Amino acid sequence: MRVMLMAAAFAVGAGAATAQPVEADWPCEQRRILHLSIGQMWAADLPDDLDAWRDDRELADLAARIAARRTTDAEVNAMIAGVSAQDGVSREARLARLFTGVFALIDAERARIVEGISRYARRQAALADRIETAQDALAQAEAAAAPDDFDALDRIDRMRDTLAWDVRIFDERDRSLGFVCESPVILERRAFAVARAIKAGIDG
Repeated sequence: MRVMLMAAAFAVGAGAATAQPVEADWPCEQRRILHLSIGQMWAADLPDDLDAWRDDRELADLAARIAARRTTDAEVNAMIAGVSAQDGVSREARLARLFTGVFALIDAERARIVEGISRYARRQAALADRIETAQDALAQAEAAAAPDDFDALDRIDRMRDTLAWDVRIFDERDRSLGFVCESPVILERRAFAVARAIKAGIDG
């Protein structure tokens, strides 16, 4: 029996409220955006040097801890509250620097995931092509094989086993697609949440 592959497997994802054009190697519903915009998340003034946080050991450590998805909101708020003025830099300026650090780390992680999803989709597309080719070859072999041609029948059995394995891999990857597509969305939401928390720390 011919195994049917649904083309929709490459256009299902999570996180977008409206349908967007789907790039050829992008399987998620939301648009493929490699890098986020810091200006869309931070309404206040940004430091002139967006990398200044790297030279502040305390801020660099806090940025890494806050960017980590395992860090809870309560822990984030406590870290923000602990930031103070230092070396002639006001608390407000240091908090702004902290956000640029958190944003840089989250955006870099998200970009790696986005690029990984594109590679994932290309592998799926290549596997789908291979399965389709194998299905055609199997159908031709089955039609040509004589009932007493045991070599041909053995070859057909091997072809079926290989095809079944490839289909299984394809289906397993397809089932995880929703989770894979949600990862960039989760990171984007985290960046927005941290921006709000740090801004509240400045305003408060």
